[in-house]
Amino acid sequence: MDSGEKRLNELGYKQELRREMTMFKTLALTFSSMAVFTGTPLYGASLQYAGPASLIWGWVVVSFFTWFVGLAMAEICSSFPTTGSLYFWAAHMAGPRWGPFASWCCAWLETIGLVSGIGAQAYSAAQTLQMIILLSTGTNKGGGYFASRSIFLCMYIGFALVWAVLNTFALKVIAYLGIISIWWQVLGGVVVIIGLPLVARPTQSASYVFTHFELSPESTGISSKPYAVILSVLLSNYCLYGYDTAAHLTEETKGADRTGPTAILSSIGIITFFGWAYNLALTFSIKDPNYLYDLNNETAGALVPAQIIYDAFHGRFHSSTGAVIYLCIIWGSFFFCGLAVTTSAARVVSLSPCAHARICARLTSFCFSFRFMHSPETMESHSHQSGDESIQSTKSHPMLYGSVHPLAYF
Repeated sequence: MDSGEKRLNELGYKQELRREMTMFKTLALTFSSMAVFTGTPLYGASLQYAGPASLIWGWVVVSFFTWFVGLAMAEICSSFPTTGSLYFWAAHMAGPRWGPFASWCCAWLETIGLVSGIGAQAYSAAQTLQMIILLSTGTNKGGGYFASRSIFLCMYIGFALVWAVLNTFALKVIAYLGIISIWWQVLGGVVVIIGLPLVARPTQSASYVFTHFELSPESTGISSKPYAVILSVLLSNYCLYGYDTAAHLTEETKGADRTGPTAILSSIGIITFFGWAYNLALTFSIKDPNYLYDLNNETAGALVPAQIIYDAFHGRFHSSTGAVIYLCIIWGSFFFCGLAVTTSAARVVSLSPCAHARICARLTSFCFSFRFMHSPETMESHSHQSGDESIQSTKSHPMLYGSVHPLAYF
């Protein structure tokens, strides 16, 4: 018997899914959920809030504390290798009294977060594709095509639909795409991180990259240094998430009590290094910081990293071809990341049939209970009851009791 399945039996949890995932496949999907280039859309805003020093050192600080979260999650994952992962962990660790409520909150918050993550990756992929089309057709200054809002929305919806359709296939298909993803992002990351500073001329000095701190209140409306730094660090927080994907896949992974934690920590380690290196490559390659946000520049001021890459290649080769190739690498990263996040979200939303039914029951009970609570008949009957009689009367109506007491459905 597989060690992960044996651990499930010890927890009284029935194995429901087939274990087809190897260590490398789990790592590939977890790594894809984080992605090397995730911070691309937020780079410009982060740079503008407090300058390059806050962006670069903020990554180091956030990475340091992320390791503590990852270590804790890896340890728990080795003890509770279940598909529900976080919601299941919360139920056990919060104790018999608060466990059900903690599980209920965790399941909803995680679901909302992952669904939002799908939207974020779809937006990033659509924005990058918008830049690829613009630079391929002549740039903003040269009469290139800048996709309208309606076209952008269609691209956004299209990516989400493609990811949803791909996730209807067997997990083997997703796993193989994950393997392609990890090689795409690692090799592509090396090409971008090393190649961009080599192509760019001139490059920014080390003092600018590591020590320059600058507020832009005329652009951001923020003159408070602490507040600006906090907003600048949001890029790092946004990038360093998604490592819980390994936990969501544990019931489908061989030796999940070992491979799950390993995938979590390995993904954090790889992204910590590659993400920081990518931010350094972009920052060193900046030609003119003020020109990056000009609405009349070659990328219409829509995506700062795209302008940095364009300036580097156009300044060296007087062509945008290299910039388009680099943006295609970045776009591929967003595509694979969105696919992996959708895979993770599907596991959380489905949970187990019983848990899913309970969560849906709460939403239904919440919607229907208020009419019952405030109906004249209900108010009159409860006005003649007191204490335990009122509670027992409420318990006799499961939908009403479930909305008032979320623990009722556990």
